[in-house]
Parts: sequence; structure tokens; C-alpha cells
Amino acid sequence: MANSKYGYVRDFELPDNLLPNTFIVVRIDGRGFTKLTTKYNFVKPNDRRALDLMNGAAEAVMKDLPDLVLAYGQSDEFSFVFHKDCMLFERRASKLVTTIVSTFTANYVLGWAKYFPDAPLTAPLPSFDGRAVCYPSNTNIRDYLSWRQADCHVNNLYNTTFWALVQQGGLDNRVAENELKGTVSGDKNEILFKRFGINYNNEPEIFKKGSVLYRDVTFP
Repeated sequence: MANSKYGYVRDFELPDNLLPNTFIVVRIDGRGFTKLTTKYNFVKPNDRRALDLMNGAAEAVMKDLPDLVLAYGQSDEFSFVFHKDCMLFERRASKLVTTIVSTFTANYVLGWAKYFPDAPLTAPLPSFDGRAVCYPSNTNIRDYLSWRQADCHVNNLYNTTFWALVQQGGLDNRVAENELKGTVSGDKNEILFKRFGINYNNEPEIFKKGSVLYRDVTFP
């Protein structure tokens, strides 16, 4: 970059390098996806097309960035894990997050027509936000991924039960919400099985546990 009298403005750029020798997780989330799922009539409680589209975009990110070793996704979120020795962009958080978010969003929009051929995209287009977090140990990164998978299970069990009450039970959304207030997993499983003959254990694994993409490497 050429030197000029205006170059001093670079002094306002603060360093945002992430802690060395740690796993970097960049988690992205869909922005306003509740409205998007309504606009394009996503199947409730799970739309396999939408999940496959998310997985396709995540795979494209993994192929584009070899420093990524693993990605975990559920619903409208994906977590991307950089290995401890990663020095991409000198570990600058802003660069890593914006690269992941922009690459994912571009491939999500590009792949839309493959999975939703009868529902062309119109403005506002899908977009994602992101954040970066460092985890120092194998235990920490394992617990992080376990946390996201537990979140997937809790949310999916609730949504499966809620939409069964609405779609098969004929309940109003608010009535269904009130009925599920204070219930635990066992209560929801009982509602599904006794009222609707649904054995939650037989639901597709991708709905209950999410998706995992990984590169064939060994963590140090």
C-alpha cells in the first residue's frame, strides 16, 4: 500500500489475533431464518432439503479452507473448527469469521436452486452472522461439540412434539405451546407415542443429532 498523508488512519485498526495454540471455532447462524422458513414453506418440524443445502454449503467451506478439521451443523447453524496450529490470516478473528460467513453464504445462495427448484430466491436473500471462540484443550472442544449436539436434541424433540400437536392434533400454536410448558423429555416422548404413534427413537439421525463433516487428520 502506497504511503500517503492519509496512512495514519490505519492506526485506528485494533489487533484481533486469537490466542495461539487453541482450537478456533467459528459458529455461524442464519439471520431471520424464522421468516425465511415461512416465506418458502419449509416442511415442519424438519425440512431435509434445507438441511442438505446447509451441509452442501458447509462442505464447500471445508474444501475451500484446508485448515478446517471439522464442522458440525444443525438447523440454521454450523460450527467450523480450525486446528490448533492454524495461522490462516495470522489468526485474525475478523478475517476468519468474515471468510467463513461469506464463503458459506455464497455457496448457500448458489446451491438454493438445486434443493428448492420450485421456489426461486427473492430479496431479502438469506444471510448469516458469525463469531469466533477459542478452546484450549481436546476436552474443551469435545464438550463444545457435545453442547451443540445436546442443543440439537432438545430443540428437535420440542419441535417434533409441537408440530405433531399442531399438524396431527389440530391444536392452535399457542395452545400447543402452553401444553408443552414445563414438560421434560419423557413427557414429550409420551405425547408423541401415546397420541400419535411416533417413536422418537426412530426419527432420522440427522434430525436428532445434526451433521458432522470432518477431515481425516489427527488432533495434536
